[in-house]
Amino acid sequence: MSRPGPEYDRYFEGNRANWDERVPIHLASRSYDVTGFLRGEKLLTRVEREEMGDVRGKRLLHLQCHFGMDTLNWARLGATVTGLDLSPAAIEAARRLATYAEIADTRFIEANVYDAPAALGGETFDIVYTGIGAVNWLPDIRAWARAAAACVTPGGFFYIMECHPVLWSLDNTGAEPGFSLKYPYFETVEPGYIAGDALTYTDGPPLTQSPVSYEWNHGLGETIDALLQAGLRLDFVHEHREVYWQALPWMVPGEDPRAWVLPEHAELVPLMYSLRASKPA
Repeated sequence: MSRPGPEYDRYFEGNRANWDERVPIHLASRSYDVTGFLRGEKLLTRVEREEMGDVRGKRLLHLQCHFGMDTLNWARLGATVTGLDLSPAAIEAARRLATYAEIADTRFIEANVYDAPAALGGETFDIVYTGIGAVNWLPDIRAWARAAAACVTPGGFFYIMECHPVLWSLDNTGAEPGFSLKYPYFETVEPGYIAGDALTYTDGPPLTQSPVSYEWNHGLGETIDALLQAGLRLDFVHEHREVYWQALPWMVPGEDPRAWVLPEHAELVPLMYSLRASKPA
């Protein structure tokens, strides 16, 4: 149960440095709104809360947790939480945020997601959760699925809400409505997308030290099959017509004030998916 080979270390290191530099930008951004979070206003998405159900008394592991805002929101809903992330700057910020928010009994661990079982000493959890914008930073979906499944206790479940691979494959630069395929839909050996524009997905200043990042797409079938092969049982998979940021320049706000939708013909393209898979008891 190991991470991809050493030929990927330069990509992991590049992404780690990139995310280290993102942390202070995101903490100060209007998009993340840490001040609102501290007031109890920056909640998880409605879909996540409804599909995950009651988490009170559950042990929850959040893989690729960034600086822990969503992790701590699950704690506010009653879970005992552990967050894990590649970025030491993010983990340090998550620990500070837990203190500022006065949320006790939380734990944040610095580790590559592929190393999660070893970093956690084989500990397992009732719920293993991955939030929006996580698996696109990973080169090997099968190794990821094995790592995630290893962290689920028998009788527990894994849940992910993520951008749809169809959305990731579209050209996101055009100002006028229209769909054009630009990036691979299926997983590739080399990164399918290399970003170097120095801006993150939030408001705030550009990156100056580590602007380059590396991303891969993973087909929905590839992802589902990887989880099944890792020993989980599929409970549901849902495809969604909204996404929680303006992923294409010509999107418009949806009924949910946090969501963006296509201005017309919403049935043409899935924008996100959510999936739950259980480990047999």
